[in-house]
Amino acid sequence: MREWLRLKNIKRTGWVRAGVDDAESVAAHSWGMSILAMHLCPPSLDKTKVMEMAIIHDLPEVIVGDLTPHDDTSNKAADEMKAMSELAPQWLELFSEYEAQESPEAIFVKRLDKLDMSLMAEIYQQDQGLDLSEFIASARPYVADMDLNHL
Repeated sequence: MREWLRLKNIKRTGWVRAGVDDAESVAAHSWGMSILAMHLCPPSLDKTKVMEMAIIHDLPEVIVGDLTPHDDTSNKAADEMKAMSELAPQWLELFSEYEAQESPEAIFVKRLDKLDMSLMAEIYQQDQGLDLSEFIASARPYVADMDLNHL
């Protein structure tokens, strides 16, 4: 369990590379997704499963690190699966479902992942005067059809 909590100390690599001061941790990102899930989860989905998936989706980064498209990600899937099996085998099936995008819940959580990133980009842009439009643009295909009027 102590290893899981190390996620609080891992900064989001994309924000660090973009020059964000005091970038959020990976655990803070998972919290952001979770609070969005509580608010946006459609009644047709299993909210508990969505919440659990949001919380654990980046847990392997404790071992693998927070890789971005700028990194060599050729072994990322295998490395993360191995890390998850070592860190939390009890959640390996849930993690695998998310990675495979094989359920409506997994697809929704992926959209939340992108939504959280996009919203944080907007916050960092406003607060720090950075141009983070590349992050917002990369999220757009995932969140374009989400009803966000009540955010």
